[in-house]
Amino acid sequence: MEHIKQIPGQNLFAKKRFTFTVVLIGFISLFWAAAHIANYSVIGGLLAPPRAIYWMINNLVPTADSWTRMPTIINRLVETALVSVAVTVCAAICALMFSLLGTKTLKVNAVIGRLVRMIAAIFRAIPEVVWAILFMFSFGQNILTGFFALFFYTFGTMTRAFIETIDEVSGNCVEALQATGAGSVQVVFQGIVPSSITMVISWVLYMIETNIRAATLIGLLTGTGIGALFNLYYTRLDYGSAALVVYTTAILVIAIEMVSNQIRKVIL
Repeated sequence: MEHIKQIPGQNLFAKKRFTFTVVLIGFISLFWAAAHIANYSVIGGLLAPPRAIYWMINNLVPTADSWTRMPTIINRLVETALVSVAVTVCAAICALMFSLLGTKTLKVNAVIGRLVRMIAAIFRAIPEVVWAILFMFSFGQNILTGFFALFFYTFGTMTRAFIETIDEVSGNCVEALQATGAGSVQVVFQGIVPSSITMVISWVLYMIETNIRAATLIGLLTGTGIGALFNLYYTRLDYGSAALVVYTTAILVIAIEMVSNQIRKVIL
């Protein structure tokens, strides 16, 4: 009886299928173990979304009384947006200067470069909410707490992004300027800034969108901005006004995203 040779492709397919099956069983086992420990009901979780949708349809509808609070909502929303823009611009300026010390393009110092990257990674790894909780112990519930919470996270994120941007797009330009004898200041303003400015602006626009969303959540903790207004209406069971806050915030975020996308198309 002749031995039938197996096709190598079939062996590879069978091996991948076996690996996929083992991984899938592992994930399912992990899910069920976590659900059992946390007393999570899978059936209850499946039934919750329809109930939530039904509740929202019946309760999250602005009433005539809710519309009278629209001027207050708009004022708080504008306040939140302006704070987010101010935080992003300040963090971007600081991050751009700080990233010059961490970039490999300028080769300032290897130790300083690693230190800058480590600081940026730490600041970025800590979420805005955690920063807000930390600063609440020092500054209490006020707008300064929210400003610093957004600033530190944005600073870490943008420093890391700017370092990678500078290393990616400015290498050849910097080498050409250094070959002509240009100093560090000339390299920065005639090489790095012009070659990376479009990506810097793109990151600033992206972080403005992100910070407006984050500022709403942080406002719940710090008692400021649109988040504090939502918390006030929600705790008073004024769901119509709370819904109006959510809708206006969503419209603002979508509008800013559309504007920023148009700006990116122009500059990129």
